[in-house]
Amino acid sequence: MTLGLQSALSRKVLVCVGSGGVGKTTVSAALALEAAARGKKVLVCTIDPARRLANSMGLAGLTNEETRIGDEALAAVPAPIPGALYAMMLDLKRSWDEVIARHAPDPAKRQAILENKFYQQLSTALAGSQEYVAMEKLYALYRGGQYDLVVLDTPPTSNALDFLDAPNRMIDFLDSDAARWFSAGAVSSAGRVGLRMFQAGSAYAGKVLARFTGQGTLEELGRFLGALGGMYQGFKERAAAVKALLASDQAAFVVVTSPSPLPMEEAQHFHQLLTRARMPVAAVVANRVNADRLAGGAVDRSAIERAALAVRAPGVPGLSGLGVRLADTLADAQVMAQLDRAQLDRLRARLAPTPVCAVPRFDHDVHDLSGLWSVDRALFDDPPQ
Repeated sequence: MTLGLQSALSRKVLVCVGSGGVGKTTVSAALALEAAARGKKVLVCTIDPARRLANSMGLAGLTNEETRIGDEALAAVPAPIPGALYAMMLDLKRSWDEVIARHAPDPAKRQAILENKFYQQLSTALAGSQEYVAMEKLYALYRGGQYDLVVLDTPPTSNALDFLDAPNRMIDFLDSDAARWFSAGAVSSAGRVGLRMFQAGSAYAGKVLARFTGQGTLEELGRFLGALGGMYQGFKERAAAVKALLASDQAAFVVVTSPSPLPMEEAQHFHQLLTRARMPVAAVVANRVNADRLAGGAVDRSAIERAALAVRAPGVPGLSGLGVRLADTLADAQVMAQLDRAQLDRLRARLAPTPVCAVPRFDHDVHDLSGLWSVDRALFDDPPQ
């Protein structure tokens, strides 16, 4: 499905995916700012530990709570912002605690899970837990209906489906034979927490595991899985609901890349995976593209040298050969621009009809709202090239 960025802003959920270091957080914030400029109430959510989102919006920091960007900060944007712009940075531990608090079947199980040592490790360190809780947060924000648009800046990944598959991985874990084996004996008939596998005649595998990890660790795991058992169906239903949401006409994906060969190949791979999964891709955004300042023409060295001579002050040291150096610098920049253009042309040919939009490499770092506005103008004032 071909959308384009204009149409994507009319959706309820916009997910930015891509590898690390390509400016994904910047593009996410710029898209949210553009939507606010069109009168929408928008939230941009990041899980980027670099905290670039807070800096770009003029904030000292972000928390797990939605923070509105004030009028004083928005005054840096050279255009009216009739909508409302909010931002937040996902706190992994707090977000997991919120999931448990919302969906635990009763207060006793909720407390048992929150105090469990294995859960405390799971909620901060387990591979995939960041992606999973981001999906839970995204779904909760969508269901809450407080925002016209939620823009999600996903964590850097080498596989776009790592993020999409996170709910399924959680369900697979809870539904695995190992999980059932551990949780089956989590609570004895006397009500005392324990694991039957450590009783007389229990499985030898359990004793071996206890020797390496300690029986206490396995008991904590058993307690955790036993308490979580009543939540399994809810996890499963929400995983299916998130998958359906992301594939629906309420959501769209933006793949962010840079004009370097490796990120371009990864962007093509992301696009292929998303398309195969029937996820709506709005556009691919190539960030920090070197601009062709000569419109494809050649460097006029003689003209540059004449201009350098005209401004050279007599007796000023360090200006000898200035025209040659300027011409060399411009020629190098022209080569970089031509290489970027060739990379973009190849990407457009491979991904057609998906639009490929280019954001130029600016003379300054994009670190504030006025910089984000420059990104927006590159994306929305000029058609994809």
